[in-house]
Amino acid sequence: MGYLSRLLGVGAALVLLSASVVGAEERDPTKPRVPPDQLADAKAKKNPFEPTADSIAKGKALYEGKGTCFNCHGKTGKGDGPAGAMLNPSPRDFTNCKFHKKRKDGELFWVIKNGSPGTGMVSLIPAAITEEEAWHIINYERSFCKGE
Repeated sequence: MGYLSRLLGVGAALVLLSASVVGAEERDPTKPRVPPDQLADAKAKKNPFEPTADSIAKGKALYEGKGTCFNCHGKTGKGDGPAGAMLNPSPRDFTNCKFHKKRKDGELFWVIKNGSPGTGMVSLIPAAITEEEAWHIINYERSFCKGE
């Protein structure tokens, strides 16, 4: 399946998931989205890439490009992207440092790979990005937290 077909499939899934809902508040960032029976394994999974300037730049390009993350999470990571306005709950706000303190990289990877039931987050691996690319995106998402 070509890249465009995969991307259109992801977009169609978002439309189906968001039909008849209009933005609502983000779900509690302290609650894990990974199923309990998979949580320990997800938490143990480590990002193979250090959050260097190069990795963060790669993640930014993917987030704003082929990963299409910005469509829901917004260019500034606040969960205010144009497609995100239709979702209930609203997409994750990556500027929320409370979220970053509670979630391990492996948990974020699990959600990118498997989606998040009950939200508009669909599986992006391998439909839109590779596993390696997901790790760079996670490093970029972490850069939205400026302290706290």
